[in-house]
Parts: sequence; C-alpha cells; structure tokens
Amino acid sequence: MKKIKGYIFSRPFMGERVPQHVQNIVIRDYCSKKKMQYLLSASEYKMKNCYLILEDLASNMRSFNGIAVYSLFQMPENNVIRNKILKKILKKKKSIFFAVEQIEVKNYKDIKKIDTLIKIKKKLPYCKNYEI
Repeated sequence: MKKIKGYIFSRPFMGERVPQHVQNIVIRDYCSKKKMQYLLSASEYKMKNCYLILEDLASNMRSFNGIAVYSLFQMPENNVIRNKILKKILKKKKSIFFAVEQIEVKNYKDIKKIDTLIKIKKKLPYCKNYEI
C-alpha cells in the first residue's frame, strides 16, 4: 500500500480559501478511495508565495511514496518554481496527487496538463460572462 503525505495551507489560493480541517478531510477521503495510506498533512507557512514546506516534502520523500494536495491550484503560480518542484518529485520516481481534481502527476506529460489547467484558471476572470 502506498504511503501518501498530505500537504495543506491556510492562506487563500487563486481566489479560494478552504479551512485546513476540510482540506484534510478531502485528502483523507481521496487516499481511502485510492487504497493509499494517508499520513498526516504538513502545513505550509502562511506567508504569500511561500512553498518551503512543499519544497522540503519534495526533497525528503524517503519514508513515503507521494504527496496528496487538496487542490492543484495550491501549487506555485510561477511556472518555473512549480515545475522545479514537480520534476523533483518525478525524478525520485514518486507521484503527487490533487484530491479535488482527482489528478495524479506521475510523468512529465502530466506536468503539461497541470500547466494548462493553471493557465485556464488564471484567465477565467477575464472571460466575458464569467461568474464565480
């Protein structure tokens, strides 16, 4: 059974905010449905654009097989920083999972999908008739 470490934070992300306990519930449920062992979540620092905890998880994955994030929109908006973290995970032959979107990043092709989804999310507010 794969051991999966959760990753959450308390600050807003791309116009959304989800309480940490809700993020943990969603991640735990996702792992249960995927038959993965959920290890408690690491919480990111509240500072804007801070991803120190995520970078540490990506660097130190010896005791678990992947990271489960509440939403892919919690990833760094900066493509260079985001892709550096994702590639670090893939180089270790590990995966990152996004619970809300039901997405697993397990190869470099999947990174392009994440990039596309984030670009779309960023452009939505500029679309005619867009409402949240």
